Amino acid sequence: MSEVKISAETRTEFGKGAARRIRRDAKVPGVLYGHGSDPLHLTLPGHDLLLALRTPNVLISLDIDGKSNELAIPKSVQRDPIKGFLEHVDLQLVKRGEKVTVEVPVVTEGELAAGGNLLEHVLNALPVETEATHIPEGVTVSVEGLEAGASVLAKDIALPSGVTLAVDEDAVVLQVLAAQAEEAPEGEAEGTEAAEA
Repeated sequence: MSEVKISAETRTEFGKGAARRIRRDAKVPGVLYGHGSDPLHLTLPGHDLLLALRTPNVLISLDIDGKSNELAIPKSVQRDPIKGFLEHVDLQLVKRGEKVTVEVPVVTEGELAAGGNLLEHVLNALPVETEATHIPEGVTVSVEGLEAGASVLAKDIALPSGVTLAVDEDAVVLQVLAAQAEEAPEGEAEGTEAAEA
C-alpha cells in the first residue's frame, strides 16, 4: 500500500463559521486523534485529500505545519449529501508496525451457475486486522459456478499474509439467492377466471 503525502496546518478556530471559511478556501477541516494524545485540529487541502480518499483505507503521511510528520488512516469522512464535497474528516494516528482494524472492500469474480440466480453481498466490506502500513486494498472472492443456496463465509476468504479476520469466522459475506418468478397480481388472475366463467 502506498503512502500519500499531504501538508496540513493546525487550526485554532472552531465552529460552523470557521468551518465554512475553511471550505471556502478549498480546504477541509479535520481532527487527528489516537495513541492517548489530545485531538489535533487540522486544516487539509481539499483536492489532495479528495484524491487520497479514492483509495480505501489510504495511509496518509501528514506534514503538520512543516514541523512534524505523522501517519494516519481515515476513520470518518463527512460529505455534502447533495454536492458530494468533503465537509470534515477524522483521521486516526498510526505507527509503523502497529496493528489496526479496518474494513476492506469485497470484490467478486466469476459467473454464478446458470439459472438467473442473484448474488447478495451480506458484507460489502470485510473487517480485518492488519499492520497499518500494509493494509490490503481489498479481497477477491471467486463466485464461479455457485448455485442458489450457496454462501461464502468469512473463513472461506483467502487473506494476504499478515492479515487476520476481525469478524466471526462463520459470518456470511456472500450468498446466492434463487431468482424469484414474478407472480401476476391477484386482481388480474381473478378477472381472467371471471371472464372465462
